[in-house]
Amino acid sequence: MTTTVAPEDTRPVSPAAEQAPSLTRLTLVELRKLVDTRAGRWLLITIALIAALIATIQLVYAEDAEQTFVDFFIPSLLPIGLLLPVLGILSITSEWSQRTALTTFALVPRRGRVITAKLVAVVLAALASVVVSLAVAAVANLIADATGGAGTWRIEGALVLHAVVFQVSCVLMGAAFGLLFLHTPLAIVSYLVLPNVWMILGELIRPLNRSAEWLDTGRTMGPLFTPEVTAGQWARLAVSLLVWLVLPMVVGLVRTTRREVA
Repeated sequence: MTTTVAPEDTRPVSPAAEQAPSLTRLTLVELRKLVDTRAGRWLLITIALIAALIATIQLVYAEDAEQTFVDFFIPSLLPIGLLLPVLGILSITSEWSQRTALTTFALVPRRGRVITAKLVAVVLAALASVVVSLAVAAVANLIADATGGAGTWRIEGALVLHAVVFQVSCVLMGAAFGLLFLHTPLAIVSYLVLPNVWMILGELIRPLNRSAEWLDTGRTMGPLFTPEVTAGQWARLAVSLLVWLVLPMVVGLVRTTRREVA
């Protein structure tokens, strides 16, 4: 009686057969990338320092009646909202500027998963910025209360929600421009210039003033700094985000998924 031994299967395992990393794991990797680069690390540090600096200036120069939790919280939102889009741009364009796209997309061939993880990471960074603003405002309010300021803690929950919408929208607009141009300087300049040019044209050219009420993010996002936003203001905000966020995001996704990685 003879025994036949089957030859060992030496066929290579296809990439599809290997378990793909989960979205949570990819998001953690992208969060680490935000702080691994010198630009991203210093940008996050700058965001925290700006919030602290604004609160310090208010403690020194603001009237006692204006030293409240809300008054410490709101002023930090706009300057941080100007920096967060740069973080969103860097999260996308760094793959191409640092020539790591080949490695990233070789390890995770489905580019959509990588981009989704990047978007989730920058949204988490935007949420963290709101938490930082709240924390700095709380510390400043404690100091104000101890030094003769009003020290009032009352804040509308809707105002915090609006702050989240504002910061998340800003960082996603930056990411959208990053996807659209895939080039850091070009994306940053375009993000800073194009909306401002439209704002100036809307102010100077009377026929465009009506359109600017719907497309100028400087106007449509203004109500988010108040606790009450009307249905009409939400509609204007949605239209402006459709133009400055959704449209470049969709075009950028198509371009990124089709671009050849050299």
